[in-house]
Amino acid sequence: MTEDHKRAGAREWIGLAVLVLPCVLASMDMSVMFVALPSLTADLQPTSAEQLWIMDAYGFLLAGMLITMGTLGDRIGRRRLLLAGAAAFGAASVLAAYSTSSPALIATRVLMGIAGATLAPSTLSLIRNMFHDAKQRAAAVGVWTAGFAGGAVLGPIIGGVLLQHFWWGSVFLINVPVMLLLLVLGPLLLPEYRDPAPGRFDLAGAGLSLVAVLGVIYGIKQLAEHGFGWLPLTSCAIGIAVGAAFLRRQHRSANPMIDVRLLRSRRFGIPLLIDALATFGLVGFSLFNWQFMQLVLGMGPLESALWSLPTFLVMPLGIALATAAAPRAGKTAVVAAGLLVAAAGYGTLSAIRADSGIVHLVAALTVVAIGIGGVSAVITDVILSAAPPERAGMASALSETAAEFGGALGIAILGSIGTAIYRRDLTAHAPGSLTAGQLDAARHTLGGAVDTAAGLPKETADALRNVAFEAFARETRVASVISAVLMAGSAILIATLLRTARSRPVPAG
Repeated sequence: MTEDHKRAGAREWIGLAVLVLPCVLASMDMSVMFVALPSLTADLQPTSAEQLWIMDAYGFLLAGMLITMGTLGDRIGRRRLLLAGAAAFGAASVLAAYSTSSPALIATRVLMGIAGATLAPSTLSLIRNMFHDAKQRAAAVGVWTAGFAGGAVLGPIIGGVLLQHFWWGSVFLINVPVMLLLLVLGPLLLPEYRDPAPGRFDLAGAGLSLVAVLGVIYGIKQLAEHGFGWLPLTSCAIGIAVGAAFLRRQHRSANPMIDVRLLRSRRFGIPLLIDALATFGLVGFSLFNWQFMQLVLGMGPLESALWSLPTFLVMPLGIALATAAAPRAGKTAVVAAGLLVAAAGYGTLSAIRADSGIVHLVAALTVVAIGIGGVSAVITDVILSAAPPERAGMASALSETAAEFGGALGIAILGSIGTAIYRRDLTAHAPGSLTAGQLDAARHTLGGAVDTAAGLPKETADALRNVAFEAFARETRVASVISAVLMAGSAILIATLLRTARSRPVPAG
């Protein structure tokens, strides 16, 4: 039996369970801050700028370091990098938990982001080397996908429970025992793998990739929060220019960090694009469903997190259905079908109104989760399978980077379109008794409208809330239609473009 067809045994499956745990935590640490922020703000008293960096430093550094860490793992060993990253992540978590000032917390969040960037590409590339049988690898990638998605959902829930009994630092300390478990079991269960002929590490290229990703991600986030301006546009322009320089360097380098020839292959490039587009809709629309639950329906953070559980619980169903169907129907057809299922879910959301109940929202999001869950698992397996085994770390990093860009663009584009619709509708239909200052606060965000209404007479407050909720429902419907069209278009894209590339070989790195 060849290595490519060797089936994994109990050791590999137990090792997979160990690999999924740090991915759950890395994902949780991006969402848990939403519930921890009020408590730590009351304790540390950060400025508005410091508060933003407390929230964003982790995600920025994680996104910026993915390519570097993925290719570094190919060179020095994926298990070695994973264990080093786990130790650093655990240590940084302790420092974050006991931070006594905002700058100290920001610094530790930066360290957590750098360490967190080792986890996703290392774990995913190790899966590529542990599971050689195609069906088993697809199932393993599905479990990994569910863990990563589940962490984002579990973060607010676990954080809410912890904050009811402990101080805000407890949301960071939960990382420590899991990382210790990984450090103990990793050497026993996980194989080591590295590129046998990696060449020299491109330090200058690593710097260029970091600046490129940070520049674009920061610019997109600023566009989403503040609209068009010289700062976000300049940041995006610098990031794109540096990114172009990075790609030129990779094309000419004897020891490139990423294989540009692989990016040009449809079997690799098209799945990367689909990965980004799927994340675009999922992450971008999260802006709307969380606000709808908390502001329109009046739920607290923990209650809204609990209502999001059904979407997490059905995601493994979508993953299982997709991975089971892929060997018979073909991966391209399964991904296209999953995208169409997600489009149907978004289409259901396009009928939502301010007086729609939680069942309408959750049922539609559950359909989206089934579709996107299957798409994410299969498309990740397609990306890994298209890359040579010795470049699995690079392929994993590019997959995660594509998802980061897709999510950032989703928030920026859907958020900007939605904000424009909300402001137009609220300005046109707001109660005439509002002062200029009250109107400005109400039209800025839905939260601003709710806060403004709290200080008004009952009749005016009810009228303002009704107008604001209807305006927000309209922007939610528009975002739903955009997401549905995008998912349907993505299904057509992968069904037509990837089908012609099946028989073409992917160049070895």
